Amino acid sequence: MTFTLNIQNISKTFGNNKAVDNISFKTQIGEVIAILGPNGAGKSTLMNMISGFIAPSSGKIFVLEKDISSSPIEAKKHIGFLPEGSPLYPDLTVREFLNYMAELRGFSGAQKKQRIEEVLETAKIKEIFAQKIETLSKGYLRRVGFAQSIISNPEILLLDEPTDGLDPNQKEHMRNLIKALGQNKTFLISTHLLEEAQSIATRIILINKGKIIADGTLKDILFKADCTDLETAFKKLTQGVCE
Repeated sequence: MTFTLNIQNISKTFGNNKAVDNISFKTQIGEVIAILGPNGAGKSTLMNMISGFIAPSSGKIFVLEKDISSSPIEAKKHIGFLPEGSPLYPDLTVREFLNYMAELRGFSGAQKKQRIEEVLETAKIKEIFAQKIETLSKGYLRRVGFAQSIISNPEILLLDEPTDGLDPNQKEHMRNLIKALGQNKTFLISTHLLEEAQSIATRIILINKGKIIADGTLKDILFKADCTDLETAFKKLTQGVCE
């Protein structure tokens, strides 16, 4: 069996702080996985390591059997990444930014134009195509960031807090989009929102203080916590509280 991601005993230390502590898991096509945990649990650090943005202090990351440390370009071809905070180019228009990102991903000519049209429609951002990025609302920034993450149609999508800044309708659109695309991809979604994990994830990896403390379906998590709802299970597993 080929795993889309094979994370083997990765850790990341910043000075005296161990942000990620010996984490291992594997993923397959068709999984929408919520990386769920409180603020400071190590979620963003984990996503940044899997994307290849930062290197682990120890351990290995394989992307479709390619070691991201020794074959970074080949491995990263299969990954789309929406980092936390939508770090984009403020002085570019949305058109210029997506053209640039498409070219970085190897698109040109008519193929580039067609792919940009597709992601504009998917992300629902046609109406702000000519605007400068610095003029956009937080919600539109997230949607432009999502558009660039899917522009190469990668097998693996890493989304760090994907609905941050979106209004309720936009959140619903994003979650429905993830569920639809997730049938043929692997989604890894970092979130602290319990309803997000519950509504879209086929699998939940619960982390706290840099460690995995539960990994499975919602039913598995509730069984492990011996609770009947995710909010109570979350409290019990991360804080030792269960009512």
